[in-house]
Amino acid sequence: MDVKSTAKTVRYTPRKVRLVLDLIRGKSVNEALAILKFTPNHAADAVAKVVKSAAANATHNHQLVEENLYVKACYADEGITLKRYMPRAKGSASAIMKRTSHITVVVSDEK
Repeated sequence: MDVKSTAKTVRYTPRKVRLVLDLIRGKSVNEALAILKFTPNHAADAVAKVVKSAAANATHNHQLVEENLYVKACYADEGITLKRYMPRAKGSASAIMKRTSHITVVVSDEK
């Protein structure tokens, strides 16, 4: 059975979150959490939170055993972009795009 969890509008760029997600794809939940704990990337904290949430959804809502769960799929989609402007020379302005992500993790108990 596939169980998923999503975190919306997380303030990390999707490109940086995908670097972290590539480390845990296909791993067991316990192994993925161990990898995320020691990953020197700020996005790893947000990804770990989503993995824990997906595992909790599986155990509490569907009565699956946490030791049998693995990360079947994980992806980061682009969320809304906050647009800010910075003053520049000669009265002009340049845009600063503050990007956000929607992080989704799917865990399953069957290979």
